[in-house]
Amino acid sequence: MAEKKGFFSRLVAGLKKTRDNIVSGIDSIFHGFSRIDEEFYEELEEILIMGDLGVRATEEILDKLREKVKENHIKEPMECKQLLIDSIKEQMQVGETAYRFEKEKSVVLVIGVNGVGKTTTVGKLAGKLKDQGKRVIIAGADTFRAAAGDQLKEWANRSGVDMIGGTEGADPGSVVYDATAAAKARNADVLLVDTAGRLHNKKNLMNELGKINRILEKEYPDAYRETLVVLDATTGQNALAQAKEFSDVAKISGIVLTKMDGTAKGGIAVAIQSELQVPVKYIGVGETIDDLQKFDPDEFVNALFDVKKEETDNKTENEEGQED
Repeated sequence: MAEKKGFFSRLVAGLKKTRDNIVSGIDSIFHGFSRIDEEFYEELEEILIMGDLGVRATEEILDKLREKVKENHIKEPMECKQLLIDSIKEQMQVGETAYRFEKEKSVVLVIGVNGVGKTTTVGKLAGKLKDQGKRVIIAGADTFRAAAGDQLKEWANRSGVDMIGGTEGADPGSVVYDATAAAKARNADVLLVDTAGRLHNKKNLMNELGKINRILEKEYPDAYRETLVVLDATTGQNALAQAKEFSDVAKISGIVLTKMDGTAKGGIAVAIQSELQVPVKYIGVGETIDDLQKFDPDEFVNALFDVKKEETDNKTENEEGQED
């Protein structure tokens, strides 16, 4: 639990730029308006869109807010704040089967352009799964970038997991083939595949992912398939554009958002989930293995709006008491 609480304070600190970008504007609207009217909603809409929540997510959040305001006969703008927070939390729910790959034999393909923290994410995920008692194998199928294999090997050693790699320029398909054979022979729980981060040539990427998919279907048909796309939160709307491009070439099942601690555009997490109907599953706020955590919408929105930690801890403790 200590790690989780530590992560919450890192998340609060990491979202500072985003919070300054969004929350001060929202608070000035709540304080500045004496009644809830069309102009109030328009101002709110503008702040949310400027905060990188995106047009679609903002419209959905405000539609829910309008409904709740009507249902509860709310007249005071200040009374809307918690409703707004709740609407954003609803928007961000991950779903009950989001981490199914942890519970059965699976292959996790990790895709994303170079420089977003893809290889690091593979390494951190390997470490997390190993800590859960899983037998993990990493496939270094990014043979395009010279340093990718070395970087991944370092993470594999640090995490204490096996890695199957290829020399620079080797065929990624053959690496995946070898890794699949190793996963079967060693009875691995999870095979993590780091893929090349080329998007400027969509056709090449499609061919490469298509080939990897065919090998997995033929050689490892009983494994559950998960495809995570890694995005750099600091790029804001550009991250959304990348996610859309990747969803054209692969069946994405989850998003990993890195570098949340360096961005004023953290609202992009809400936009991506709304636009693609794909949940954010992991979020990164730093360099260490503990700085990548499963995405918790309540925690994220509380950190975004700086809902005090004591309230969050009390809520968590109450829930834990109920579970016992």
